[in-house]
Formats: sequence, C-alpha cells, structure tokens
Amino acid sequence: MSLIEELNSRYTELSFLNSAVALMAWDMRTYLPPMGNEMRAEALGYISTLAFKKRVSDELGSILENLRQPETYNSLNDEEKAIVRVSAKAFERARAIPPALYQKFAVLTVRSEKAWEKARAENDFEGFAPYLEEIVSLSREMANLYGYAENPYDALLEGYEEGMTAKRLREIIEPLKKELVPFLKRLMKEGKAPETDLLKGRFPRKTQEKLSHKALKFIGYDFGAGRLDETVHPFTIGIGVGDVRVTTKYPPDEFTPSLFGSFHEGGHAIYEQGLPVHLKGTSLYEAASLGIHESQSRMMENIVGRSKEFLKFFYPHIQKAYPSNFKNVPLKKFYRSVNNVKPSLIRIEADEVTYNFHIMLRFELEEGLMKGDIQVEELPARWNEKMKEYLGIEPANFSEGVLQDIHWPSGMIGYFPSYMLGNLYAAQFYAKAKSDIKDLERKIEKGDLKPLLHWLRENIHGQGRRYSPGELLKVVTGKELDPGYFIKYVKDKYSNIYSL
Repeated sequence: MSLIEELNSRYTELSFLNSAVALMAWDMRTYLPPMGNEMRAEALGYISTLAFKKRVSDELGSILENLRQPETYNSLNDEEKAIVRVSAKAFERARAIPPALYQKFAVLTVRSEKAWEKARAENDFEGFAPYLEEIVSLSREMANLYGYAENPYDALLEGYEEGMTAKRLREIIEPLKKELVPFLKRLMKEGKAPETDLLKGRFPRKTQEKLSHKALKFIGYDFGAGRLDETVHPFTIGIGVGDVRVTTKYPPDEFTPSLFGSFHEGGHAIYEQGLPVHLKGTSLYEAASLGIHESQSRMMENIVGRSKEFLKFFYPHIQKAYPSNFKNVPLKKFYRSVNNVKPSLIRIEADEVTYNFHIMLRFELEEGLMKGDIQVEELPARWNEKMKEYLGIEPANFSEGVLQDIHWPSGMIGYFPSYMLGNLYAAQFYAKAKSDIKDLERKIEKGDLKPLLHWLRENIHGQGRRYSPGELLKVVTGKELDPGYFIKYVKDKYSNIYSL
C-alpha cells in the first residue's frame, strides 16, 4: 500500500466514525426521547473523541510527514497533492487540542443544546448563562492553543472559513453598511411596501410537508439519497455518501418558514449530494467552507426561490396547495409579499436587505466575548443595544433576542460570519452563472433548474475541498470576493419591488 493509499485508508476509518456521530446528532435533534439526552451526550462525546484521537494520531502524523517530503510530494498528481495539503492542515489544527479538552467540549455542547432548548422555551437566559460561560471559556482556551497572529477570534473563524480574519470581515462589512443602511431607510421611507397579511392564515402541517417535498424535488434534491423531517431549528446533515438529510419546521399560521426553509436547507443538501464520490474517504470529500456552503442555500432560498422567474413557475403549486388562501391572489402581489423588507427580531426570518445586519451584530458580540471585552452576563443588554443600532428595534424577551440561535449553545463561535459571506458568494457565483448559461432566467421561469444545477455541480460541488474558499471564488468567477455583486443585486431587486 502506498503512502497516499494509507492516508486515504485512515480517512475512510474517520468517515465511518463521523457518519455514526452525524446520525446520532440527527436523531438527537429530531426523534430522541427527552430521557435519552444524558446518555446520548456521553455516547456522542465518546465516539467524537475516538474520531478525534484518530485525527491526531502519531501514525497519521508520520504518514503526512513522509508524504510532505519534497521527493514524495512532487511525485503525486494534483489531486493527491491537494489531499495532502488539506489533510496536513487539518492534522495540525486538530493536534493543537488535547483529546481530554476535546471530549469535555463535545459533552458540554450536547448538554448545552438541551439546556438552551429549555431556556429558550422558558425565556430563561439566567438559567442558560452558566453553560455559555463555560463554552466561551473553553473556546478561548482552544483559540490560544490553535494560535493566532492578531485576534483570538481569528483562530475560531479559521475553522469555518479558511483564510478569513476579523480585520478582513470589517473591510467587507464597511461597503455593506455604507450602501445598505441608507438604502434600507429609503425603502422604509419612500418605498411602496407590499401587503403581507395574505401570508397569514391556517396552513395544515401535512400540506406544508407536501409542498416542501415538492420544492426540494424541483431544485434537484434526490430523495433516494435523503429524507425530510421536522425539527425545532432546521438543519441539513450529511450522514455519508448517499445519505444527506434535510429538516424544517411547520408553523400552523404561516407556511413561508417551512417552504423557504426547505429551499434553504435543500441548497445545502444538493451541495452535499454533489460532492465528488470518487473522493469519498479522503479529506477532499467535503465543502470548501461553511461560507461556500451557505452560498448554495442562500442562492436557492432567495436568488432562485424568491425570484419572480421561479415563482411564475412555482406559484400555481402554492395556489393548488392552499386554494382558499391564494386562489384569488395575483402572482405579482404574492411575489412582492414574500420579498417584503422589514426590520425583524429573528435572524432566520430576516429579509435579504436586513439579514446581514443580524450577522454584523453577532460577529461583534462574538469577537467581544473572545477578546474578553464582553462578559456573558452583559450579552442581553449588548444584544438589545446593537439591534437598536442596526435595525431600530429591540426584542421584548430573551427568546426573541440573545437566546434565538443554537450556534452558541452548540459551541460554534465563529460560525455566524459564514452566513453573510454566503450571501456575498451567492450573488457573485450567480452573476457568473447567468453569464455562462444562455437564457438562465427564462429556463428557471419554465421550471427548468437543471442547467443551473449542472453549472453548480461542475464548478462548485464537484470540486469538493480542492480549493480554499477564496481560491474557489477566483477560479470560478475570475475575481476575489466583491461585495458589490450583492449590493447591486439587492438594490436592483428591491428598488423594483418597492417602486423606487
């Protein structure tokens, strides 16, 4: 067995353990009986730590060291070189964390998620705060172990978006603030707001489920390699090759969260389903980054799912599902209603114009926590201050404010910026797809998303983790990240909708 085959063999073992962890996590967030949580936390912590120990083993380190020797490395083909580069970087990052600390963090976050669910339901930040304090403390400890040049937050951000820093994020945020803050004010002051009452009513769970199922099929999700389930906080999870699962939620008085949530999670899922199968069991069989992953979900949810072209095709299916609600509602009126802009409290329900403000808020709070400038007990007040600053509104309770997201309870400090980056990547990718695919929007209008899916498969999904996010963006679009694509997309779309 060659060295590269030995490396891939060890990654195959890791993929089996990670598959078991993913399945247990999916079950925990969907069907696990409440009494089973404690045992599940311990089991997840144990198996996660087994996988972690394999990722940092001396044997794996020795294989990588030998593969990185100039003579050996230069004999590899380009794909094999990429496998070695990605594997070595992952090994060095993981090796920085002692297994005992990793297990402690893994068990803590499982328990923390359940404590958060209870705290959110009971509007009890004080009851959840001790869990978050420990998560922040351990995250700071891990950031120090990872190492960083300027900012401890960068050490965590690197785990989600390779090459990104807090300094670079501020550079990206600056033009967004400059352009979109005044644009939002102009929309609110001068624009003709859509009617949104028509989106409220009674929407049976089974009907919502059927429509979500249909939406997922239209965007190319393969139900032979996945399934759709219900959960409190929607997510997508890859269990392994041929098994990528989607979840959503079904509010009884509004159907758009389930429908567009399914588009969103479906975007994640088609990325996972489109990863290059010949690379399974290697370090390249995963997404380029969380931001690139998010670009696929935001593209399907908003740029496609809320477009007038796609809704011209899909709206009759919505009318058929809910005839008493929409039979007499014209398409233009419906299109405007699902693209309403209004500062809101809940991130996952935010519109395209205001969504990034929610991420800016979280980024600033996360960075403050990691640098020690903000303490956990201060979070609710700081949260409310920043909501007022960015969106002009304040939550009336913790559940609509600081307790609304699962990310901090799950220990994912540094994750939130990937959502904003995903919006920007999506706009830049889609602009390139439009230039490459003749009459793309006309095809979407007819319900034909296959050309777009094929373009995404070839340019993004099929690359796996061959490139860093910045490299991939440049390979695909020929340019580095440019917020101008997103700004233009938003201004053009919403100036039209609001008759500016």
